[in-house]
Amino acid sequence: MILKYTVEQDENGKDVKYILKHRMDISKRLMQKLKYQNKIKLNQKPVFVNAIVSAGDVLEVDIDYDDEVEDLVPQDIPIDIVYEDDCLIAVNKDSNIVVHPTCLHLDGTLANAVAHHMMKKGMVKKIRPVIRLDRNTSGLIIFAKNSYTQESLIRQMNNKLFKKEYIGIVHGRVKNPKGTIDLPIERKEGSIMIRHVSPSGDKSVTHFETIEIFNDASLLKFRLETGRTHQIRVHCQAIGHPLLGDTLYPFLDISQIPNISNRIENDRVIYELGNTISNSSLPIAQTTHTSLPVDIIERQALHSYRVEFIHPVTKKTLQLVAPIPKDIDKALEILQK
Repeated sequence: MILKYTVEQDENGKDVKYILKHRMDISKRLMQKLKYQNKIKLNQKPVFVNAIVSAGDVLEVDIDYDDEVEDLVPQDIPIDIVYEDDCLIAVNKDSNIVVHPTCLHLDGTLANAVAHHMMKKGMVKKIRPVIRLDRNTSGLIIFAKNSYTQESLIRQMNNKLFKKEYIGIVHGRVKNPKGTIDLPIERKEGSIMIRHVSPSGDKSVTHFETIEIFNDASLLKFRLETGRTHQIRVHCQAIGHPLLGDTLYPFLDISQIPNISNRIENDRVIYELGNTISNSSLPIAQTTHTSLPVDIIERQALHSYRVEFIHPVTKKTLQLVAPIPKDIDKALEILQK
């Protein structure tokens, strides 16, 4: 893919490096790779990054440079493609599949499936997942087809321009229509996987809206402000509303309940660590009882259903949605009876 930029009058006398960095959003790291492969051209001729440009010059960058391909075996595993173009591919991930190979899952992953899909199209590419989901969380995952796209989307995430929304079913009746869970998260001592709320953890913020309330459960929409490992699952557990089917983060016993206060601000409940007395009439939910059947769903009832971001090349807003999967839809039918 070729990116083109025409030099403006007020950029006359600048060097190529300036245009690449400030006008074309190309990082220093990517610039290094491009220049050594002669992928940067000024008026159709290869050029060094210290070359001076003039108004009207056309700078071209081929972002599909020769890449270091991982030792990843393409596997013919069915995938549900929501969107694809020359820059990225969006997949509606099924539950019970790992995103990328690990020491415990060497193959059979979504990355193996995407590699096979690209191979069929004659593309041998490094697999770059921009969004990662837990094994049993379903929904949208974005794979970048080149470094430029990956860096652009990560930069949008860091600047809070990349929006991710989830839906989930939690235990208990969440009566407040909107809320924010602002609780720090860290890895639990002695575990390589489990996270928990801790004063020494990294700042973690989850916003939620209550969509529907059932007898002993609630359907929520979540929007992530930060992207910590297991963030939604840990936050829901901490406030006494764990996700249905979540065996890793179930109800806490009394000795494990973190010191959380809740207050109302602009009609929104705020959950925080601290000793402040709550001015809310909404206490933390009961953490030792639920009347729901244990087999209502066989994995955490969490689905990444919507993403919104600025396309790295077209600069237009792209919104993608993944339909609610059958098992969550079935759980909702049971709860609505």
